[in-house]
Amino acid sequence: MIRNGIRPDFRLALTLSEQAGYRRVLPFPRSWKLIFFVLLLDGIVLFPAWTAFHQAAEHWSDFDDLFDLVIAVFMSAWLVGWSVAPLLLTAVLAVLLGGREIVRVKNNTLELFTGLPFLGLVARYDTAAVRNLEWQEAAQKSGRSWRGGHLVFDYGANQVKFGSDLSISEASEIRLSIEAASGTTLRKGSATEQELSGAWESADLSIAAGAASAGNQSPRSRPLIRWSSPSSLLLIAANLVPVAGAALLGWNLGEVMVLYWCESAIVGFFNLARIIAISRWSALFIGPFFLAHYSAFMAAHFLFIYALFIDGPGGSGPFSGGELSAVGQMFVTLSPALVALFISHGYSFVVNFLGHYEFEARPVKDQMADPYKRIVFMHLVLIFGGGLTLALGNPTPVLLLVIVLKICLDVRAHIKEHAFAAWTRQ
Repeated sequence: MIRNGIRPDFRLALTLSEQAGYRRVLPFPRSWKLIFFVLLLDGIVLFPAWTAFHQAAEHWSDFDDLFDLVIAVFMSAWLVGWSVAPLLLTAVLAVLLGGREIVRVKNNTLELFTGLPFLGLVARYDTAAVRNLEWQEAAQKSGRSWRGGHLVFDYGANQVKFGSDLSISEASEIRLSIEAASGTTLRKGSATEQELSGAWESADLSIAAGAASAGNQSPRSRPLIRWSSPSSLLLIAANLVPVAGAALLGWNLGEVMVLYWCESAIVGFFNLARIIAISRWSALFIGPFFLAHYSAFMAAHFLFIYALFIDGPGGSGPFSGGELSAVGQMFVTLSPALVALFISHGYSFVVNFLGHYEFEARPVKDQMADPYKRIVFMHLVLIFGGGLTLALGNPTPVLLLVIVLKICLDVRAHIKEHAFAAWTRQ
């Protein structure tokens, strides 16, 4: 879709109030067959969500140990992920039942409101730049067929459509009212060179569903991330904290494995922040979906690590047994390393991802998959090394070797991730 030339101003609004000037409400046509179908489908997907809600509530109301808590978290994550579908269907149903467009003209501004009576998107156009306003009949079997007769006009390099089931006489009345309220005779013909110049940037759109393609944006200069870059050095320093804990404080394999599980949670937290930066308003739907499946993955992953390395053959330390108080004490013990890892990943997010505008070159679907590619491979190495450590009786040298190997893989993935962002902008 073309996104060039002058553009309207977008904003969210409750409605367009009745002020001086012209205002007309144009309801969406209602298809009762489609409404009934969406209602039926909404009910079908809502039933499992309601069942999951009751199960999650039961688990949260009564849990005694870590395993009960993990099950409660897993059920809650499943509920959040599944709830996206009924929420979307309910929103579609609301639009089918009460959706409307409102046309308002005040002074030299044409405003088009699209949404529900209590919330919608407003686009504001300069009437002096509105061209070729005319009535059209939507083609059958097209994505616009539901509009029937409607109005279209040109604005810069783009065409705007509004109204539905309008007769030619109604369209003519609306056009005359717009001209009378604005005091402007709407133009016909081509746009000026100035009106066609420039590209829309998604960063300026308050309702952007994602970053625009790199071809539509002016390239930015981004430094390549190397082993000697500040973010890489900070990541190495943060990863050396577990080395100090293992060598000086006696941290065992289980505690180190749980620490790296916590780092995976930190990676997920900042990945959600990245998704929000990329997708903007659509993160209201994409974010919960990522949060749900990532939380479920993390819950199952933690249970596996705890069972294997805390309660397993080498897990006879003070934190075994699954008691929540013991688990909480373990996180307190690991808190210095957790703070260091959080600062490291936070620095990379602020300085590299936001400061170097990496979000402009990152598709949201790739960002959603990014933590899995990094974490799964890293933890396969850790589990293999952890198994070797258990087999050898948990000697400190092997544990330190596992940590060093993890640092190398972690920094390599960090460099590769940011090198991709810099390369896509060249």
